[in-house]
Amino acid sequence: MAGTSGGRPSIYPTLLYADAKAAARQLTEAFGFTELAVYESEDGKVAHAELAQGNGAVMLGSKGTGSAFDKVMEDAGTTGVYVVVDDVDAHHRRAVEHGAEILMPPTDQDYGSRDYMARDIEGNVWSFGTYAPEIRG
Repeated sequence: MAGTSGGRPSIYPTLLYADAKAAARQLTEAFGFTELAVYESEDGKVAHAELAQGNGAVMLGSKGTGSAFDKVMEDAGTTGVYVVVDDVDAHHRRAVEHGAEILMPPTDQDYGSRDYMARDIEGNVWSFGTYAPEIRG
């Protein structure tokens, strides 16, 4: 099963901030998170960042980037959940078979993951994919 060995969690809360750089600074300085990775877009916004705390991690980015996740989160609040799965296409097929609202079909990402997004019955956004950052402490 994905995420059960090698220091890789299988669930990551995903957060969007108006000022993701300031949020990452607060999370590291005030709350003791460790910065694992930060990727900036050409305009200097945080496209994607990973911060660890213990054996868990959060992924975060800037609002207004125009990414698929940013677009589906416009009316959903600031938090989503990313879940690592071994077979994205099979997982997606199961979700479709059970009537889940698909927001983005399985898509190969520039950073090497294959992901899809869905909305649950209460409007929460779930991302399922193969990307599993290793947590080093």
